[in-house]
Amino acid sequence: MKEQNNRNFWILGISIFLGLTALGYLLGNAAITFKEYERSVTVKGLSEQEHTADIVIWPIQFTEASNSLSSIYASLETSEKKVQNFLIENGIHEDEISVSTPSVTDKSAQQYGGAQSPEFRYVANQTVTVYSAKVLEVRAVMDELAELGKQGVALTGDQYQARTEYLFNSLNDIKPQMIEESTKEARKVAQKFAEDSNSELGKIKTAYQGQFSIRPRDKNNPHIKKIRVVSTVVYYLSD
Repeated sequence: MKEQNNRNFWILGISIFLGLTALGYLLGNAAITFKEYERSVTVKGLSEQEHTADIVIWPIQFTEASNSLSSIYASLETSEKKVQNFLIENGIHEDEISVSTPSVTDKSAQQYGGAQSPEFRYVANQTVTVYSAKVLEVRAVMDELAELGKQGVALTGDQYQARTEYLFNSLNDIKPQMIEESTKEARKVAQKFAEDSNSELGKIKTAYQGQFSIRPRDKNNPHIKKIRVVSTVVYYLSD
């Protein structure tokens, strides 16, 4: 009886050992397979395009100075009419022109102590702004701006608040094409990596679309916009 129990004990022990060995082998293979499946490569794809801005905002600022308040407003009105006539004569539509409220500064109210009195008590600024989708046509008119100086309009220099702006509002029209292009470029890079590492390129694991950036192509051509997007894609690799 005792011998029979010992035999059963050994059979049970061997069975448990073989079972654990088989389980360890299976788990080991599963871990290796899982690890291989998790091999991946992260790549980036770039898409760049250049487009002409579709909106121009062109502020034309001019200045008048006088010792008479009524006189300075009269001078502003005269200059404003000259600017508007100049624009209309050069093909700018009235609906594309807006006029700001004059800004008048009383220099005598800003004097301190024994400071020397200014030559003119009042100095005023006013801005006529062109807002147009005819970007290239408006840029051509800008080249003729010296004509206003010949007519006696005192144009203000390139101040921050009077800088021309160029906008590109058609991003949604080109987004799908650019995303497709950046994804294709990313796949080319991943495919080359897979070939160099003797691997097979698998499916996409994750993909991230970067933010679109819109910047002037260069400082001399601010109306030409460079649109750029970078997509980040993670691909599975296998042997």
